[in-house]
Amino acid sequence: MTGNKASRKKVFFALAIILAIAALLLLPNYLMLQCPMNLVVREDYRNKGITVWPRFGGLVNPRILVYDLRSVSPEKSKADVFRVFLQFAKRMRDREFSRVYLSYKGNLKFYLDGSYFKRLGNEYDWQNPVYIIRTFPEYVKELDGSTAYQTWMGGFLGVSLEQFSDFDDFHDRWYVSDMN
Repeated sequence: MTGNKASRKKVFFALAIILAIAALLLLPNYLMLQCPMNLVVREDYRNKGITVWPRFGGLVNPRILVYDLRSVSPEKSKADVFRVFLQFAKRMRDREFSRVYLSYKGNLKFYLDGSYFKRLGNEYDWQNPVYIIRTFPEYVKELDGSTAYQTWMGGFLGVSLEQFSDFDDFHDRWYVSDMN
């Protein structure tokens, strides 16, 4: 009977240690990233129906942000999803990230340099949103480090059409194609 009791104590102790480690990993992610994300969704009624689980890289690297889009209601547009992303960038503008990964349901798709993410957050209140939408794809990188979209040159109308097409394609590749 005593051996059985000692064995149960060891199992209980091991479980307690595992739970403590999990809490130590998850709590900073929740407090520093998920709470601000929850505020972004709560403070703008248009954001309801978009779920994001931001986290640090590997749950422990505060220099890496993984912006993990989890769900998008069918009535939400690509502009809605992007607005939530920009509002989160504004919330995080005082933090320094080296990279910001864009993920859908746990699958990494792209990344941005942390300095550009910070710039988006700093410019949110005053920059023309159409300009941000048009130029955003130029800063998106494939996971191998190559640029995902080119920088267009030429006349305003032709360049704008290509940039909007890239923005649309970016969303399709990030999450839309996986939703269908």
